[in-house]
Amino acid sequence: MVLGSDYALCKEMLDRIRFAQHKEFNSALIQLDRKTNEEIKALEAIGRKLYEYSLVARFFHNKPEKNMRLVLQNAPSVRHFFSGAWLEWFALMTGLRVLQDRGTVFSCARNLELSFPPNEKRELDVFFLLEDERPIYIECKSGEFRQELDKYVALRKRLALEARSFIVCVADLDVDQAKALGAMYDMTFSNTESLGPHLASLL
Repeated sequence: MVLGSDYALCKEMLDRIRFAQHKEFNSALIQLDRKTNEEIKALEAIGRKLYEYSLVARFFHNKPEKNMRLVLQNAPSVRHFFSGAWLEWFALMTGLRVLQDRGTVFSCARNLELSFPPNEKRELDVFFLLEDERPIYIECKSGEFRQELDKYVALRKRLALEARSFIVCVADLDVDQAKALGAMYDMTFSNTESLGPHLASLL
């Protein structure tokens, strides 16, 4: 939730960690010389939180050098978290908060696997079923997504979901891009900031 709630601040840290993982480096360095004091304090708190939850092995804030170093964990589950699972958890927790605040009866699942005949399988990132009859699906993308748009269009039709109930949450998307993509592909595009308000509008 911390990463998604202030994604603009966390983006560089996440990008550095993903890059280091991809290159098999054992640490990621975040330069702070262009950050405000408030941003540095917030990033330090996030770095310590990552360490507290064992998502990084060590966290160092080198004040004289104006940088922070995150020593990475190599566990597959941690690598998966930084490669995009964090956004799935953010979407799930955002949906849970909205639905519980409204007192809505619902079921939910993360990484739900569907089977289509004859041998096709499809994993759904985050799925909600409201009042036993109203489905909402959230596809989560923390990286490149454009090459998969045709696949999302086909899946929305296959699931017979309304455009506003088929949500593609892209961490790096801005508001204008989301509107343009939504109009072109007949589904809803959001980012971490707009996901909660959009879910609330469906209730």
